[in-house]
Amino acid sequence: MDLKDLIDPSTTVLVTMEVQKGIVGDLSDFQELKSSAMEAGLLTNGPKLCSTARNTGVQVIHATAINRSDYAGSIANCRMLAASKKMNENNEGIIEGTEGAELVSSFGPESRDIVVPRLHGLTPFTSTSLDQIIRNLGAKTVIPIGVSINIGILGLVLSAVDLGYQVVVPTDAVAGVPISYGESIMQGTISLLATLTTTDEIVSIWTGN
Repeated sequence: MDLKDLIDPSTTVLVTMEVQKGIVGDLSDFQELKSSAMEAGLLTNGPKLCSTARNTGVQVIHATAINRSDYAGSIANCRMLAASKKMNENNEGIIEGTEGAELVSSFGPESRDIVVPRLHGLTPFTSTSLDQIIRNLGAKTVIPIGVSINIGILGLVLSAVDLGYQVVVPTDAVAGVPISYGESIMQGTISLLATLTTTDEIVSIWTGN
């Protein structure tokens, strides 16, 4: 399909992945990931895409990761989740109701945005209402932005494709660690699953410029 048809505003949603203060913002303890997000362009291109999406009528959905202060409903059953738990125990990280769990303010949320939090896991479709929400919106294409290409973005793309959605990834609005590894995943794996593009290409189509 032509990119213009793929990202038709009437059938497209923009999904941010973990663009939270405690993950890629000022409160992040994941310094390498935060640096990669800045270097890759995510922290400038992501908000630009969110703003343009809203102005074009594309629904913006924020997939967030949070933990309760008592960690109920979560389990540290892998190294990534164990690192998150350790941060929370040090009163850092993404504890529900704290500043670290909030979105980086340039991403939102705006009043029409939808926030879909999860208490456990590494990908946003599993055990959340994200799929049902997207289907109820009548969307056929998912545009994911955020972190990380290593795990979260890759998992989001795989799940979206398995669920029958088209996926379009702006390569300058996602980030991995290190940058070179993220680029390898984009070219070696995600390019086989999704249409790769750029922020400017999407914005140009949505604005008609």
